[in-house]
Amino acid sequence: MPNAQLPSNLEELENAIAERYNDLSKRLQQVARYLMENPRGVALDTVASIAEKAEVTPSTLIRFANALGFQGFSEMQRLFRSKLIEAAPSYSDRIRLAQEEQGNSDSPSPIQLLQEFSTSNTIALDHLKHAIENDTLEKAISILEQARSTHIVGVRRAFVVASYFAYSLRHVDQRAYLVDGIGGMFKEQAEAIDHGDAVIAISFSPYGQETLDVAEIALNKGVPLIVITDSPLSPLARQATVCLVVQEAQVRNFRSLTSSLCLAQTLSIGLAYRLQNQ
Repeated sequence: MPNAQLPSNLEELENAIAERYNDLSKRLQQVARYLMENPRGVALDTVASIAEKAEVTPSTLIRFANALGFQGFSEMQRLFRSKLIEAAPSYSDRIRLAQEEQGNSDSPSPIQLLQEFSTSNTIALDHLKHAIENDTLEKAISILEQARSTHIVGVRRAFVVASYFAYSLRHVDQRAYLVDGIGGMFKEQAEAIDHGDAVIAISFSPYGQETLDVAEIALNKGVPLIVITDSPLSPLARQATVCLVVQEAQVRNFRSLTSSLCLAQTLSIGLAYRLQNQ
């Protein structure tokens, strides 16, 4: 990558990483995931500290920066620092400060848990409304509008969101099918996906293989794929026609689903208004 094409800000760097990700070695992919998921730490920490937290050597960080055209890691790190200077307090900082204000005892009362979950979810929802672009939502709604049928898949924690999505789409008179894999028949159910349909795939780390398999079937059939996931580097994100990245609240190592459900509701009701105005 010649110097003229070097990313000039963090957004351009993230796009460059996403484009190059599949071509990187497994170790450099590990670096990429850490950088994308921990931008504040990358901005503030030393190279040695970043390497330790990413579980790689400092020389691997330098090789990663070189692979993207930078002369050294510090040159690339400046993009993270510039973004931090410009930004308001980060999502993770706001969560941490809120939890510190409420206390974080080992044996919280039910009302303390309610306060912690409520506050963290409020912050997560506030982050969501600034993180998703209108054009992205419009594109997803257009795919749903044009689809003859929509197939929705999500396993384990994501199953809640997938189930709600199927329910809500049916209530706006859309043909929606939940790929639930009853009897272990994920692939058999996915074979019902046809040209003119759409697929919604929802998955969070660690990404469910069943969801990845259904997404692959959709791609092989040339069907548009709407993805809800937790990282632009998730295996689903790289395959998506439209990718919606959400950061859920986390309290005491329990992750919420509030933001994902809000996004599902937004797309379903947005589709309803689109159809009403036809």
